[in-house]
Amino acid sequence: MTRPLRRLATALLATALLAAGLLPGLAAAHEQTTDDLRIAHPFATPTPPGAVSGGAYLDLEVTGDTPAVLVGAHSPASEVVEIHTMEMADGTMRMRPVPRLEIAPGAPIRMRPGGGYHLMLIELTGPLAEGDSFPLTLEFAERDEVEVEVWVQDAATGSQAADGHHGDMH
Repeated sequence: MTRPLRRLATALLATALLAAGLLPGLAAAHEQTTDDLRIAHPFATPTPPGAVSGGAYLDLEVTGDTPAVLVGAHSPASEVVEIHTMEMADGTMRMRPVPRLEIAPGAPIRMRPGGGYHLMLIELTGPLAEGDSFPLTLEFAERDEVEVEVWVQDAATGSQAADGHHGDMH
């Protein structure tokens, strides 16, 4: 089955399940929890054909007493994944890589399009199309790596689904 047909089939199945009440919400958030680390709703935004980079977003929360330090990531969706921060400076959006991101207990990091931290997918192996998904492995200092499934969603849908976890994240 070709990629467009597979996406159409997935969309039709999801629509049928929603209509039947068997799927509570297509944009429902997904998460993964380790011993004391919670990773909520990893998503990436779609890219146009030929784009060489894209952005991925997720929420990170330490539920124990020991901070977690994100030091990198990798994915088959791109040649390189970097931790970036984005901020407005003198009316211009500036993006720069950071070598690590510390997640303190009780201080979740919420990555969203438009500002703050995100994961930059550099040298994409193909376009990121809405409805697709791909694996992403998060690398932590002094912790095991954690693999998550990243859903490709438009920025508003992904952000809204991730924000649905705010009540759950302290």
